[in-house]
Amino acid sequence: MVMLFSKAKTDFLEYMEIEQNRSQKTIENYDHYLTRLIDFAGEIKVSEIDAELVRKWRLWLNRLGSNISDELQKTTQNYHLIALRSFLKFCAKHDIAALPADKIELARAHRKQVTFLTPEELELLFAQPKIDTMPGLRDRAILELLFSSGLRVSELVSLDKDHINLKRREFTVRGKGQKDRPIYISEGAAHWLQQYIDKRQDTTKPLFVRYSGRKSVDTTGNYHRLTARSVQRMVARYALLAGITKHVSPHTLRHSFATDLLMNGADLRSVQALLGHSNISTTQIYTHVTDPHLKSVHEKFHHK
Repeated sequence: MVMLFSKAKTDFLEYMEIEQNRSQKTIENYDHYLTRLIDFAGEIKVSEIDAELVRKWRLWLNRLGSNISDELQKTTQNYHLIALRSFLKFCAKHDIAALPADKIELARAHRKQVTFLTPEELELLFAQPKIDTMPGLRDRAILELLFSSGLRVSELVSLDKDHINLKRREFTVRGKGQKDRPIYISEGAAHWLQQYIDKRQDTTKPLFVRYSGRKSVDTTGNYHRLTARSVQRMVARYALLAGITKHVSPHTLRHSFATDLLMNGADLRSVQALLGHSNISTTQIYTHVTDPHLKSVHEKFHHK
């Protein structure tokens, strides 16, 4: 079957939504990456996507700037290639003449250095919110929950009040790839969440809500859900107030969660499950913890 790329792309995105139950954000990203191929090559047939066209597209992507850099990072370029590879697998499954997906090789990307906070830095960070105010109490609960659970910021802001069982100190979230995973929280995090919930005088459904700005309340008097961007700004602001010179984001607290587990003896597979990583290679970014641990294992167990 011969098909125009733009038509096949639309069919592929619909397949992702209906058959694969992928999130709207993932579908938007794949649409963006594949549209970049149309930007480069114009309206082409799927069968015209060959190794040479992909090579030239990769060169074009490598020289394509972003709003923060003169060129796209290798990891961002790889996202484009991953989207194309998934598209080509879809084509093969639906008998659309196309380049085999295994012909697409990803670029080598440098592994990022993981930023995490020390116990002293965490203590300083947690001390910054003014807990005698509702926004401050909410922010303390957010900081404690991020570090205690390893939640992604998108998962955190999507929580509703009835999602969390504070007595059992566990609940379930739906993360990337629409996969459910269990979340466990410490007594400390549960304490601050309980303090925050007990002070709430509203019937608004979301767990974390906005308390400032013209659009903090809707027409029915309910508070609007806090956005991921608001949480990112809040964490960065408190890190600055705490005198922490590192770049600190909600993801830094997720890294700190994983680092704390590994430093206290957790195995990589368990951390993988708690973080919701589909592949163990993603969890292996925490070599700053596992590599020193390997040395201690060698010294303890290897015969002299």
